[in-house]
Parts: sequence; structure tokens; C-alpha cells
Amino acid sequence: MKLTLGFSPCPNDTFIFDAMVNGKIDTRGLEFDYVLEDVETLNNWAAQGKLDITKISYNTFIHQVHQYALLHSGSALGKGVGPLLVAKNVPDNAGINNLKIAIPGFHTTANLLLTLAYPQATNKTELVFSEIENAVLDGRFDAGLIIHESRFTYQAKGLEKIIDLGDWWEHTTQAAIPLGGIVMRRSYDPELCATVDAILKESLAYSWSRYPNLSPFITLNSQEMGKDVMRKHINLYVNEYTTDLGENGRQAINTLFQKAKEAGLIKGELPESVFY
Repeated sequence: MKLTLGFSPCPNDTFIFDAMVNGKIDTRGLEFDYVLEDVETLNNWAAQGKLDITKISYNTFIHQVHQYALLHSGSALGKGVGPLLVAKNVPDNAGINNLKIAIPGFHTTANLLLTLAYPQATNKTELVFSEIENAVLDGRFDAGLIIHESRFTYQAKGLEKIIDLGDWWEHTTQAAIPLGGIVMRRSYDPELCATVDAILKESLAYSWSRYPNLSPFITLNSQEMGKDVMRKHINLYVNEYTTDLGENGRQAINTLFQKAKEAGLIKGELPESVFY
């Protein structure tokens, strides 16, 4: 059986999926026709139901939960992993609502957190996440909402942190921050979903067993990063929640759904469970 699969070229995703898509582990007769795209493209495709299995931002998942179910492995959650709002000159809190902000996508979890923290900050423009730092430095935007490896580079480029929205979330909810997860069509049998979940977990274990070595699949898809930055990226976004969400991870996700519902961002009733 062949299943379509989408994930990003970022090191955390290629680290997770490497063995699964490149024939390094037993995939129980399943084949994965995969594509690598930036997370906002994957979010938009999820809204169209384009792929069988896909990486997805939790901000998109809250709107697609009737179409897709969450796997227990592969998620990016944690503490100290949230998006940062940065600028050349840090305004006071009152000024944040008036900023012209570059964001990595309206459907990203980063934007969801910004919306929950500053609902009046609505002057936002989408850019590819890797372009945001330079757009702020060039003066095209007052501030930028940065994710991924930009956490490791913004200070060296002369930008300052306004707020760490991950820290804001953690102090507000006492929960880990859910950034992205791996979802599969709800129309598939739960047994098939469980098989894919198990393969994903084994794929991740395979990569960890060879770490800190990085396979060509990881390095060739992250050509603009040095290997040290790739490892920082993996260490930050691939953790115990990625192997299995566990009770704390599932509670964090339920909290995110609850906060989004309270803020009026989710319309209609939610399914009994967000999982398969």
C-alpha cells in the first residue's frame, strides 16, 4: 500500500523520517510517496486534504481535526522551543499592538500564540520563515515572528527579542508548547494509523542510534546550515514528546484546543478525541 506523506526539509523532520522513507527500516509493506515542503505549504495542503499523512502546525490542526487525526509520535512540543517576536528596537508592551509584523504564516502555531498573547496585533504579513530576519533588518517590518533555526541566528544579525511566546505560553498554562504534529486521514482504519505510528517511532529510534552523525538526507536538505546548527535544531525540537506524546503532551495539546476555543478561534464542536 502506498501513502502520500509530507514534511519539511528542516533537520528535525528529516531526522525523524529519514529511515522511514529511505528503506532503512521495515515498513510492514507500506510505501511512502513523500514530498518536502515548508510548513505553511503543508498547512495549506492539509486544508485541501491533499496528503494522507502530513506534518502540520497545531494552529492548522485545530481547524482540520475532523479530517485528520493526530499520531502519537513525531510531534514537536517542549519547553524553550516557542517562537520569538524580534525587532531592531524593542517597543514597550503597549506598542506591540501597533507594529507591522512579518509572520511565517497565518496558519502556523507561532501566529496562534501571537494571536492569543496580543489579539489586537493584527497588522501581519506572511513571509517564508527564512526571509523574516532580513525583512526586519531592512526596515520593511517593525518586528518579525521567527521560528526554527532563526532562534540561533537573530542576535548575531543585530535583532533583539521582544517576547518569547513559548515562555509566555508556559507561564500562562504551565504546559509544554505544541508546535507541530504528524496527522493522518481519519478515514483510515485505526489499525493502519497505529502501524504508521509504530514505523514513525522506529524511524526516529534509528536516527537517534546513529546520532550525532547526520545522514546525507538530513544535511543535503539543510544546505544553508552548518552541522552544529543542525544538531542544535534537532536537540531543541526532537525530544521525549517526539517519541511519544505521553500524558503530559496530550494534555498540552488539549489545553491548546481549549484556549483557542475560549478565544473564539474554533467554530463548531470538536470530535471526541483529536487522536486516531
